[in-house]
Amino acid sequence: MEQTLARGTLADALRTSPNVRQAIDAIIEEVRRSSAQITDIRPPREDLRESYDAFMERVAQIRGRGLYYPYIGSGLGNGALVELADGSVKWDMIGGIGVNFFGHSDPELIEEALIASLDDVVKHGNLQSNADAYRFADKLIECASRSSRLRHCFLTTGGALANENALKICYQKHKPASRVIVFKDCFMGRTVTMAQLGDQPAYRDGIPLTVGVDYMPFFDEVAAQRMGHTRFIDMALMHLEQYIQRYPKQHAAFVFELIQGEGGFNTSTRDYFKALMECCKAHDIAVWDDEIQTFGRTTDMFAYEHLDLGEYIDVLTVGKMTQACACLFSEEYNPAPGLLSGTFTGETVSFRVGRRILERLDTPGRYGDDGLHAQHFRAFEEQVRALASRHPDWFPKVPEIRGGTNVDDIVGGCGGMMRFTPFAGDKTRVVNACRALYDEGVITFYCGHGPYHIRMLPPLGVMSLDDWPRVFEVVERGLQKVGA
Repeated sequence: MEQTLARGTLADALRTSPNVRQAIDAIIEEVRRSSAQITDIRPPREDLRESYDAFMERVAQIRGRGLYYPYIGSGLGNGALVELADGSVKWDMIGGIGVNFFGHSDPELIEEALIASLDDVVKHGNLQSNADAYRFADKLIECASRSSRLRHCFLTTGGALANENALKICYQKHKPASRVIVFKDCFMGRTVTMAQLGDQPAYRDGIPLTVGVDYMPFFDEVAAQRMGHTRFIDMALMHLEQYIQRYPKQHAAFVFELIQGEGGFNTSTRDYFKALMECCKAHDIAVWDDEIQTFGRTTDMFAYEHLDLGEYIDVLTVGKMTQACACLFSEEYNPAPGLLSGTFTGETVSFRVGRRILERLDTPGRYGDDGLHAQHFRAFEEQVRALASRHPDWFPKVPEIRGGTNVDDIVGGCGGMMRFTPFAGDKTRVVNACRALYDEGVITFYCGHGPYHIRMLPPLGVMSLDDWPRVFEVVERGLQKVGA
């Protein structure tokens, strides 16, 4: 998109003012100096402990319950290391559940945020917007359209809202069809509608069920090996055809999480997804790819590129790492006027920072089988397997759980989506392990619906391969508390 827009305006003069540039450069240099003092984990400072604990109690009163972790950031970090308001420093291996791919106090992103702060307003919307929203969307379309039919983009303020827009698009295109097909163990967000699509009963407790949802089995490597991949795919196709025959012409969309996030970082073969997508095409059902957690993290920018499935995608949702969230769609799914709108699309800082993130992702050396993301995953895997060799009692074989996901390896995921499975995937011990790791100095989270796993979404945009042994020194100390 033409970058000379607004050239010669008063706003342009402000943004390009030598005084402004000098001030921003001075701030960035001060950030670098402050951030550089954070070099390793450390415990809380005693002089800050009392005020921190009092603030945490107030937070619990405000929210109605306490935080999962007693985490309040100070506002400063250094890459994968983050300082908390109690003066402690921890390895951040979850990044706001995938939001902060470039870690903490990244100078380039702070610079973009400072420029964004000069804008006349904070929020932008569909009726009135400055140019940065469309520059961000334009870059996103540029990246997405290289290996797909996606051509248009609608911005919104959250992942669940991007999913809501995708669902509306699919409903309108295939009206009066009203049913949706999703995978077992999927997660779609926490709006009233998305909670009904997600396969987690606790997240829809008390919500009236108004959406027709059909659940398909996700790919299961253990079952596929036992019965043969071809037979497993045939079984899934038969399952899908049964839904289609039971509710003829009533399905508007099939939602594909190509790598499940909350469900356990479950992955699949290309052939499995391809067969299901081709069945959808044959029956005029939209193929919707939910990449709100996967985007940017695999060995390609998009998971559909990783699996070479771009030709099948009708609608795509992205978020988290992108800062601003979006629904992309093909020309065939461009909705009629009035379906998509909203007061807010986001704020300048999200759009400017988001565009810079896209530019940094879209550089040589990051993706591919030997790219930086793949190298990080191998380094992570090496650390887990070394840990298991030292403590085999922490990593017993995961039992087959009726109705659960069979796991035949203690390591799973792809690129920057990483999980490992201690204590046979027992939920109580895995949750306790996450808390113990936090106390020791590394922030993780769990995922899966049985078995359960320790999940990492590390800031690979700034993390060094040399950091992994340091991280797993802390992991080992934390697991020792639970393993004992």
